[in-house]
Amino acid sequence: MQPKYKRILLKLSGEALAGENRFGLNEEVISRVVDQLAAVHNMGVEIGIVIGGGNFWRGRQGTQMDRTTADQMGMLATVMNSLALMDAIERRGIPTRVQTALNMISVAEPYILRKALHHFEAGRIVIMACGTGNPYCSTDTAAAQRACEIAADVLLMAKNVDGIYDDDPRTNPHAKKYDKITFRDVISGGLKAMDATAATMCMENDVPVLAFALGEENSILRAVCGEKLGTLICNE
Repeated sequence: MQPKYKRILLKLSGEALAGENRFGLNEEVISRVVDQLAAVHNMGVEIGIVIGGGNFWRGRQGTQMDRTTADQMGMLATVMNSLALMDAIERRGIPTRVQTALNMISVAEPYILRKALHHFEAGRIVIMACGTGNPYCSTDTAAAQRACEIAADVLLMAKNVDGIYDDDPRTNPHAKKYDKITFRDVISGGLKAMDATAATMCMENDVPVLAFALGEENSILRAVCGEKLGTLICNE
């Protein structure tokens, strides 16, 4: 297998890392992800990763908590996931760095674009935590922003659903899956594949997005090698 892309930004949902547990971390799922990351890394592909935090904290979770405080708690949840993934990758002998948009220098490096690019050049995987560092911004938006900043060839969005549908396939068995769709159609149709801010950012900077299911066998590896799966979102 040969890679289609030289540099990727992989967005992992926190819920996907929880597996069937729906909370916390599933070691079997993480192991499968790391196996694929190791294979992609060994192909010479530069890898940036943004992880959500929904397996530990999602929104205000039904409380009356202030939105800013709740979002900051979500940022901290992404750090937990990032450190866990870093540990699992480094146990495979692959050098990895976690960079955070919020300063916590005893735990990880601050996110600095030029330092991240240097890590890529040195053969390291870079995990970018804390979203954008700002409340009212999703980790989808953070992934889009980081993909644009590092000039990624593609933003890979590994989710619990195997692509983008015109309706929720979990409640509507007749929902239609798209193989390819434009950013404008995602935004105008209000599709839930990614938030509108993230879609707009990728559209304006011409960064294609591939949305696919993390649970499919070797889906990350297959996506990097250009195999047809999931839904491609682009400007064409």
